[in-house]
Amino acid sequence: MSKVTETVEQLVQPIIEKMNLELVDIEYVKEGQSWFLRVYIDKEQGVDIEECGLVSEQLSEKLDEVDPIPHNYFLEVSSPGAERPLKKVRDYERAVGKRVHVKLYEPIDGEKEFEGTLVSFEDEELTVEYLVKTRKKQIVIPLEKVAKARLAVSFS
Repeated sequence: MSKVTETVEQLVQPIIEKMNLELVDIEYVKEGQSWFLRVYIDKEQGVDIEECGLVSEQLSEKLDEVDPIPHNYFLEVSSPGAERPLKKVRDYERAVGKRVHVKLYEPIDGEKEFEGTLVSFEDEELTVEYLVKTRKKQIVIPLEKVAKARLAVSFS
């Protein structure tokens, strides 16, 4: 985590806790000539545009006071959307029974990506049930081998 994202996390945490929201992720990235500071928030029922606006307003004031970023940037506060990333243990626990997409650092059974239902998450291991043609298979993936994971939307 960069110094900027660490500072932003410290600034935004008290704001979202007061509003009973959860911090999902913070990105600080350069796209083209512009820098973007993206803060993703959520709650069980999902967040609305007013909540994003309130967090953005309050965070913007704090950022102006602390001034952790020396150049111009765009602040975006939003929901992570339907394909929300899975980062924390709690995210995986909540995703049990849901469709997930998992990318690995190194292959398991010759594959580095799996998409299917997260059957269980226990002892830092994910069990994912997926289809190979018409056959259901299960794979156990140690959490430390997961490069990226997110909820997956299926259009079936």
